[in-house]
Amino acid sequence: MKKLLFFFLLFCCAIAARGQVWHDASSMHIFGKAVENTLTHYSRLPEDIHASARKEIQRLGKNAAGLYVEFRTDSPSIHVRWTSLRKHTMPHMASVGSRGVDLYAHTDKGWRFVSCGRPDLDNEVTSRCIVKKMDAGYKHFRLYLSLYDGITSLEIGTDPGSEFIPVDCDKREAPLVMYGSSILQGGCVSRPGIASTNIIGRALGREVVNLGFSGNALLDPEVAELMARVENPALFVLDNVPNDKPQLILDKGEAFVKILRDAHPEVPIIMMEMAHYGHDFVSSSSYADVEARNAAQREIYDRLVAAGEKNIYFLCSDDLIGHDGEATVDGTHQTDLGQMRYAGFFLSFLEKNGINL
Repeated sequence: MKKLLFFFLLFCCAIAARGQVWHDASSMHIFGKAVENTLTHYSRLPEDIHASARKEIQRLGKNAAGLYVEFRTDSPSIHVRWTSLRKHTMPHMASVGSRGVDLYAHTDKGWRFVSCGRPDLDNEVTSRCIVKKMDAGYKHFRLYLSLYDGITSLEIGTDPGSEFIPVDCDKREAPLVMYGSSILQGGCVSRPGIASTNIIGRALGREVVNLGFSGNALLDPEVAELMARVENPALFVLDNVPNDKPQLILDKGEAFVKILRDAHPEVPIIMMEMAHYGHDFVSSSSYADVEARNAAQREIYDRLVAAGEKNIYFLCSDDLIGHDGEATVDGTHQTDLGQMRYAGFFLSFLEKNGINL
């Protein structure tokens, strides 16, 4: 019975997609990478970093967090067909966010959400009509890829007779390079476009490299070396504290920053605190733990400034996600509301500190 249902679903997908012209994204430019030549077209680590990194970083580096493609088309409808690497799901995160895709269109008011591609939870391959019956004329689209799963193939379908023009990157504008935990990776938003790095990228009109590694922002030198290899970065952001015990920060923080600074002496660096857990107001031990982690991050910052480090900033977390306790799904990982507050606070921090990008 299950086999019959499987073949019936495949038949329905084939009927739905019949007549579409498919464009393989393997020949398209992928935005949001630290470096161009990565292990696979849709992963975040180059082969040499992948080989030398811890297994957890290797695995998470295959997630497509922060990656996207852009294209222009006059097609009345847009279909997307993609293959997920692991069929990854989590009980506290929407499947669209973890392994779906997300379509935006550029308008005279900036980027606007169009619709999402909901993953087929039973199969690696998903084929969806994202939008149909659009008004005539060319439109500029951005398709965000999955945050917590990898993608092994991606195709964009347009109507027969329509034109499809991939957007390339002849000259890359200085990107922001952001490093952090599961929260930075996008946990636990409802769809990829709501990840804070993607919100920040749209607001600033430039690329953001998302180097969030769920549970594994442990100040690995391999990750610092990857960040240092980004050409012409505009800003480095270190949001590693949610994964780090105080002693780890004190032992490895300065060396991590030194790798960045040796490669890019003038690029601004922001060191961030973590927001308090949702339950900290009923747990003094948990509150003290967060305070200790943030104090360690502050100590590294103070050491660097005392040693003569310039163009380095410290972002306090007091107002990062608000004070009503409603910004997370589990007391830690941010919902859409939390990620929007995070992005808004971060952008205001740039403005208040005169960090002009």
